[in-house]
Amino acid sequence: MQSKDAFSNYHPLVNFLYFGLVFGFAMFFMHPVCLFISLFCAVCYHIHLNGRKSVRFLLRYAVPTLVLTALINPAFNHQGSVILCYLPTGNPLTLESILYGISAAIMLVSVLLWFSCYTAVMTSDKFVYLFGRIIPAMSLVLSMTLRFVPKFKAQFVLVKEAQAGMERDSVNGSLWKRFRCGVTCFSIMVTWSLENAIETADSMKSRGYGLKGRTAFSIYTLTDRDKSALFWLGFCGIYLLSGSLSGGLFWRYFPSIRGVLTEPLTVSFQIIYFALCITPVVLDGREERQWKSLQSKI
Repeated sequence: MQSKDAFSNYHPLVNFLYFGLVFGFAMFFMHPVCLFISLFCAVCYHIHLNGRKSVRFLLRYAVPTLVLTALINPAFNHQGSVILCYLPTGNPLTLESILYGISAAIMLVSVLLWFSCYTAVMTSDKFVYLFGRIIPAMSLVLSMTLRFVPKFKAQFVLVKEAQAGMERDSVNGSLWKRFRCGVTCFSIMVTWSLENAIETADSMKSRGYGLKGRTAFSIYTLTDRDKSALFWLGFCGIYLLSGSLSGGLFWRYFPSIRGVLTEPLTVSFQIIYFALCITPVVLDGREERQWKSLQSKI
């Protein structure tokens, strides 16, 4: 059966390297073009992974976070040389603080979207496969932490439905009744979380996890396709890192706006950055075309 996301079927090393690069560049590239590239590609990949749920997430969480972050910065940051007006408090409202607030908001939302994509692609078994032998204890803790939120949410729905079946609904009834039902659900979830963590730790310990010389079964093999993807990601990472160190993506907001925008090398860095960020969507599109072509020949 064809996977919804072809990039998820690549080797875990490919997935981890990709997200490591996009995380690092998204957090440190403050060039406006790079910020918009990161946000656009993150939105595209998030929609590709989650479909309609992604649109609801963007409208309910991402857009308000973007607007709120963009508005907060000018209210507290008054640096800059171009003064637009003065606030009722007497502090200046500068053009640089507004643009920096918008840039910081875009960076924050894009990183959140990339992290959401990361949790969908980099499953716990992939993370343990990569770091289980290097840092076994830390990899297990991080794997449990990353998968805790979706498991907690799913278990909370089950507990809430069970409580509602016993007429202990936290939605209907008086305020005191709803409060007691909510506290009961929370107590149940805390107990379940502690028991689940203990059971997982005991299970992994009984299997000899982390012991020296322990072997492990793995379904992942590094194919030629994965090697080509690693070469492409390595090229993009080295090229963009060299561009950043050489000042090809330089941009500052304070005390005045300065930066390179239309230099040939800067444009080439931006093109490579876009190609890097959009890689999973392109790979998925190619896989989908190949799949449809094979289906048409059946």
